[in-house]
Amino acid sequence: PAPDGDEIISTGAGLILPGGKVDPEAIQRAIEQSESGEDDAELRRVSFSLRRDLKSRLDRYLTTRIAFMSRNQLQKLIDGGGVTVNGRQPKASTVLRAGDVVEVVVPAPSTGVIRAEEIEIDVLFEDEHLIVLNKRPDIIVHPARSENSGTLVNALAWHFKHRSSMGGALSAVGNEFARPGVVHRLDRHTSGCIVFAKSEEAHWKLGHQFEHRRVDKRYLAVVQGHIEPLVDVIEAPIGPHPSREKGYREKYVVRHDELGKPSVTIARVRERYRLNDRVVGDQDFTLVELELKTGRTHQIRVHLSHTGYPIVGDDMYGGRAFVDRTGHSVIARQALHAAMLGFTHPITGQPMCFTSPMRGDMGELISALRAGDRVESMETPGATVEIRI
Repeated sequence: PAPDGDEIISTGAGLILPGGKVDPEAIQRAIEQSESGEDDAELRRVSFSLRRDLKSRLDRYLTTRIAFMSRNQLQKLIDGGGVTVNGRQPKASTVLRAGDVVEVVVPAPSTGVIRAEEIEIDVLFEDEHLIVLNKRPDIIVHPARSENSGTLVNALAWHFKHRSSMGGALSAVGNEFARPGVVHRLDRHTSGCIVFAKSEEAHWKLGHQFEHRRVDKRYLAVVQGHIEPLVDVIEAPIGPHPSREKGYREKYVVRHDELGKPSVTIARVRERYRLNDRVVGDQDFTLVELELKTGRTHQIRVHLSHTGYPIVGDDMYGGRAFVDRTGHSVIARQALHAAMLGFTHPITGQPMCFTSPMRGDMGELISALRAGDRVESMETPGATVEIRI
């Protein structure tokens, strides 16, 4: 018997630690010991038979049993069919009662081992302490959930072994979460400048700069509409979307309650465009430079959408694809680019600043807009990014 009055039955021997928690090492051993070609799901299946009403949501209960998975990860496991209650697929919000049998096919825990993969990367700077990349769109920064390969972390593991004249490896900080060397992140579909740490000292010192807002991060975005005024300070607290249903859990919103965290973005207009009858839908667009004073998840996307100017192609936050009259979609992602990253070198103390021109689809989009009926270029106070395509 385990705490909370539930009896534990496991079809895989030795998967449960005293006290009722799933043993991540036992799960890993079960996977490693499975025969080639065998479906190891049965070896990772555990059952919890409840002997009293817990009056607890399913996802909350499982966090007490599978401690190496976050609640968000468990919610995704539930949505993906990895959990049943009484033989049926439940919701994360299902309240557990006496007599319920909860079965879980426990995923493999992160081992911290990153597989090196030959993936092309654009290195802007590298020394023995850190590496700065110009991230291309459609690549995630580090392994997460089912995305265990094809990430920048996988690419960097290859780079250090086979291409780098400096050698080394990513900092071990974050290894337990498969995030070695990751100081900050960019969304999957956001391109531009990103820095990784190669030593633990560099990692902690860079992280301190990000935490205390001593980093100059500038983004460029193409938004729908004619933005006024030239400079706008957007102060609106950001928190998770109130709905935890599938399709909303990844979203963030402006919310003025205890879950909303202070968030500040400075938006500076750089260029305005008007296309008369040359595109489907919107005719007015603005190229805006964005300076982050805080670093909330999806901050730029939420703030711009909240003010009525969603980013082109950002369908999660109300943006529409840029489609010309011929039906050609110029950009198939959110038109957001990390154009400049400035920080103090964590070891030498020297100021460093890196820029990334808008090439590829962002460059094509700007070129298409500049070929329109009206283009206005602004000398906006406080703007620092050079517009290069």
